[in-house]
Amino acid sequence: MHSVLVRLGEVGIIPVISIEEVRHALPLANALLEGDLPCAEITLRTHAGLGAIRSIAAELPDVLVGAGTVLTVDQAEQAVAAGAQFIVSPGFDSDIVDWCLQHEVPVVPGAITPTEINMALKKGLTILKFFPAQAYGGIATLKALADPYSGVKFIPTGGVSRDNLQDYLRSANVHACGGSWMAPGKLINEEQFGRITQLAAEARTLVGQARLG
Repeated sequence: MHSVLVRLGEVGIIPVISIEEVRHALPLANALLEGDLPCAEITLRTHAGLGAIRSIAAELPDVLVGAGTVLTVDQAEQAVAAGAQFIVSPGFDSDIVDWCLQHEVPVVPGAITPTEINMALKKGLTILKFFPAQAYGGIATLKALADPYSGVKFIPTGGVSRDNLQDYLRSANVHACGGSWMAPGKLINEEQFGRITQLAAEARTLVGQARLG
């Protein structure tokens, strides 16, 4: 397993962030660091996404920054050029996966059905995004997939919250979780970075409790 994916698993919770203004990238990343949450998946849903990745990658090497909502190979190329250390896509796109593998970039594609999981396994991938997690049955579906796919671990995202985070993390086939409640757009836009630090620290505490329990 790539060292980047190992680190994401160790952290346990990945903030999924849509950022509207590049100037917010560094204070946001610093807020996450102060909350002992040294990673961020910056989605490419906004025009500021690539700039935010570039800013964080250049100034804060302690933050593991990746690109999310990657839908094309071109987006993957741009994100990696900006400094993204991993690529996340909502679904399974063989072109994106092949490009990432060829360039030794860790990639976490979405794979929620047995067919998609089989496609990922053929590419040698065993860490997959499970999205949208709650809408597709959540923990019950993950448990159903555990036996036939014992070598696969998932990163559930979509509907994961502080209320169900620990339940997800207690599932044996969950590598980490993705969530947006630690750094929602409203708090970022209002520059409430102290509150983001608090939410990040709370999330890390929940991860620790789930794994100890």
